[in-house]
Amino acid sequence: MNKLNTLNIYMKPHNLILMLLACIPILLPGKVDAQTTVREQQTLSNATLQECIDYALTNKPGVQQSVIDEEIGERDIKSALSGWLPQINGNGTFNHNLKQQSQILTTNGVSSLLTFGAKNTSSFVLQADQQFLNAGLIQASKTAKYFRQQYKQNTENAKISTVVDVSKAFYDILTSNEQLNIINETIARLEKQYKDANSQYEAGLVDKTDFQRAQISLSNSKADKKRTTELLKSKYAYLRELIGYTADKEFGLSYAAGDMEKDIQIDTNQVVDYQNRVEYRLLETQRQLQRINTSYNKWSYVPTLSGFYNYGFNYQNQEISDLYNTNYPSSVIGLKLSIPIFQGGKRTQEIRKSQLQEKRIDLDLFNSKNQINTQYESAMATYKANLNDLNTAKANVEISKQVYNTIKLQYDEGIKTYLDLMTSDTDLRTAQLNYLNSLYSLLSAKLDVKQALGTINVNQ
Repeated sequence: MNKLNTLNIYMKPHNLILMLLACIPILLPGKVDAQTTVREQQTLSNATLQECIDYALTNKPGVQQSVIDEEIGERDIKSALSGWLPQINGNGTFNHNLKQQSQILTTNGVSSLLTFGAKNTSSFVLQADQQFLNAGLIQASKTAKYFRQQYKQNTENAKISTVVDVSKAFYDILTSNEQLNIINETIARLEKQYKDANSQYEAGLVDKTDFQRAQISLSNSKADKKRTTELLKSKYAYLRELIGYTADKEFGLSYAAGDMEKDIQIDTNQVVDYQNRVEYRLLETQRQLQRINTSYNKWSYVPTLSGFYNYGFNYQNQEISDLYNTNYPSSVIGLKLSIPIFQGGKRTQEIRKSQLQEKRIDLDLFNSKNQINTQYESAMATYKANLNDLNTAKANVEISKQVYNTIKLQYDEGIKTYLDLMTSDTDLRTAQLNYLNSLYSLLSAKLDVKQALGTINVNQ
């Protein structure tokens, strides 16, 4: 067998296909990593607020989805930019001519019927295309930076909302725990008052209405404790949901009685910087993308230029069994220029439409500034009002304690009635709960102020 036939055997289509399949991993820009990193979740049995926030920024499904969206966006960008790389394709055909083309040929007055071509033909063509000038690919190159920026800003926005929500839920639990402490103190006082009133009634010093009132107040306080305890379970469940913590794992918080009071101050003289707000920066990114889109519509007038190269393996024979014995190769290299001349005015309308969309985003930016200012003023006003409420409530707690202690002594001496004692006890409890509610409202308002200023840090 000569060298030509040996080459033809190795270059038969089934061998070529196997060779191409073997080369696919080399031609791909990067292999697909199918492995999923499984993050082992830590146990939060004694978690601080910062630990809850850190856990949420890593494990909350909403945050994880934003991170995945970033990765999806990166794949979209790379997919769009892959058009700049050579595009290699292979095509194979096999034809069996049931009836071959024929034509009458007359020579020296004698006509004869000639048959053209072979009864069996086959070909396999490898072609590489390379883009040199393409408006769509130019747009993809220019927008890649801003799409990446947009994906990161969306993730940042999700993290900021997570920090605010987790902090408020954490403070809410702390407030409920402090309410339980106040209720327990109230129950302890009422139990003593009930015993004292009952003893005085049995001694004939007072009628039974005093200890009956004490019994009613005690029952109401125990009912409050039960309600607060049950609601606290739902608040823990809500915090679990916010941080992405599974329900089957141990969960507990670490806090001190004065934790909330340590973090109530904020600088009320800060000035709004719109660039600190991720929502504003997102609009700016959208404006940049829209401007590039307007430019793309203008680039649509630019011709498209590409190059190509192909190599064909061609076979033909009258017998199928001998079809691939001989190869008749062919090869072509060239350029392709496509000039858009007239598309019915579509490009002009797309340009004008994109310019109008730019103006619309500019108005969104203007309106966003007003909204940010309003949000900041509202949050700051609420903070200042709640700070005043807190100071007032704190003073009322001290006064209520003094009043209660004084009336308790007077009641023990028989100067004040039991009704006066119950009223002072109710006033004390109300003042303590008002203080807790004011403290929680103040901390929530502080978070709203920081969010309005854009000063919540989510970078780990």
